[in-house]
Amino acid sequence: MFFPLRDENPLKVIRFQTVTAALIAANVLLFVYTGGLLDEAGQQRLFLSFGMVPAVVSGHAVLAKPLAVIPAALTPLTYAFLHASLLHLLGNMMFLWVFADNVEDSLGHGRFLLFYVFCGVVAALAHLLLAPASQVPLIGASGAISGVLAAYLVLFPRSKVLSLFGIIPVELPALWVLGAWLLFNLVYFIMSPTGGGVAWSAHIGGFLAGLAVTLAFRNRIRLRLARGAARRRQTDHQA
Repeated sequence: MFFPLRDENPLKVIRFQTVTAALIAANVLLFVYTGGLLDEAGQQRLFLSFGMVPAVVSGHAVLAKPLAVIPAALTPLTYAFLHASLLHLLGNMMFLWVFADNVEDSLGHGRFLLFYVFCGVVAALAHLLLAPASQVPLIGASGAISGVLAAYLVLFPRSKVLSLFGIIPVELPALWVLGAWLLFNLVYFIMSPTGGGVAWSAHIGGFLAGLAVTLAFRNRIRLRLARGAARRRQTDHQA
């Protein structure tokens, strides 16, 4: 529907989004490995082994022994680092790059990593809840990123975001951009709650997880940002 390019929202506490960059690097490197070194059959084996197969996690099915590389209970974590195509990867990583830096700034490096993992796991469990017998592996970082979008929407609704709507660049407040993203996902989730090529339930589950955490700690987060901005101004002034 749209492709974010950049936002007007400078960092206030941290100097660089280290965790965000590391997550992007991990996703890109794994995609290079799966896409460049494995044939189609090898990719499918990897997705079955490290993607989350709802039927396997719920006990409705069992993987063949050569595919059962890790316990099924770990796949709601590992699935988020696999992508099926270059477009799938680029879309997710661009959303992560544009929006995650300010969320990492708001939470701090360690807490942001925990937040990202938590949202990704909840996203997987939401999909599992609605499609427990599905034998299609769930892959992709979009569930975790949906939680990041929720946090950004709560904390920075007025920040301007430049996005491509089709081929038209438009700069709008995050409230409008991410509100449109949420509405789009809700409509498709209602139309196809168990998927149909895209795990809409994982998007909604990850978003709700990020929303709940951010709302619970919103005042503490805003205080951290205010203090960080004050320290940054003082340091820059002294320099």
